[in-house]
Amino acid sequence: MKSGRSLSELAHELERQMLTKQDLVLPSSLLQCRTNERGRLNLVVESGNQARIGVSEYDVTSLARRQLADKLKIPFAYFERMREGQPGLLDHNVNTWLQTEGSRWMVRTLDDEVRAVLSDRYRRLDNFDLAEHVLPILQRLEGARFESVELTETKMYLKVITARVTFEVAPGDIVQAGVVVSNSEVGCGTLSVQPLIYRLVCSNGLIASDHALRKTHVGRALASSEEPITVFRDDTLAADDRAFFLKVRDVVEAAVSEATFRQIAMKLQKTRDISLAGDPVKTVEVLANRYLFNDTERAGVLRHLIAEGDLSGYGLVNAVTHYSQDVDDYDRATEFEALGGKLIELAPTEWKGLAQAM
Repeated sequence: MKSGRSLSELAHELERQMLTKQDLVLPSSLLQCRTNERGRLNLVVESGNQARIGVSEYDVTSLARRQLADKLKIPFAYFERMREGQPGLLDHNVNTWLQTEGSRWMVRTLDDEVRAVLSDRYRRLDNFDLAEHVLPILQRLEGARFESVELTETKMYLKVITARVTFEVAPGDIVQAGVVVSNSEVGCGTLSVQPLIYRLVCSNGLIASDHALRKTHVGRALASSEEPITVFRDDTLAADDRAFFLKVRDVVEAAVSEATFRQIAMKLQKTRDISLAGDPVKTVEVLANRYLFNDTERAGVLRHLIAEGDLSGYGLVNAVTHYSQDVDDYDRATEFEALGGKLIELAPTEWKGLAQAM
């Protein structure tokens, strides 16, 4: 499992972000795009009352640029081509559509940057609130240890293992139960709670999609006030998700229960009986094409499969989850852990296509 930051570092950064992040709910017509000759794009809030929002001009992250292009129905490749080669044309196109869009948006900012451009129906289930409610629940798990926690540009992850519940997949090959809680504040996924299996021999993590709890960030449109711009700071958000966070507690406890864990661990164990009778290179190639690996990822999974010398379905699952530790990007590494969970759910016919690839 890929390591992240310490729990205290996570808490410090969440507290820092709580003090600086800000949400603006406003009509698109109050936004203006300004791009300089070097391709640096800023969004400007065109309002006479800057005292309320503090900053009128924001840098824009790559993700927010993609979301802005999507909302204005401008193909992102063309959006970026204009930004890099014809910034004046980009400003003209974007500003024309901003004036005619006629929608209210939520613009999420952090450190004087626009980090997300979302619908005004986006429901804020924020990382600080989630951590405040969930960390005590996780800490109360018997034998709990925070194996990996991280806060990326798009998501927060809390990965916790408990030594209380174990399973022997093979002689001397022990796995432990765990749970992963993840959330995105910028529209890159749901708030989710999923079971996690941790393999002691190689520190692999496998995320199971079964028995998961997911909460989408969609709610009712935020009521507009008399002011054209509605400003929300993190410390003024209404605590209207308490019932949901109570439900999280129940799902966390279920995820690390003996029954749930054994069910998932036995699915993993059954992959030992699947022989990769075909060409291992072709097997990984089929897997890579199905799950969109790049060349580096394909080579990395194949390297682990050959190095570990287990040409079985179990060996392939472990090659995928072990490779996650080599991936620089934490979000992508977690996707490989989740892919391990998808593999143990494959139907026999799907495994046949992988195992007999020639």
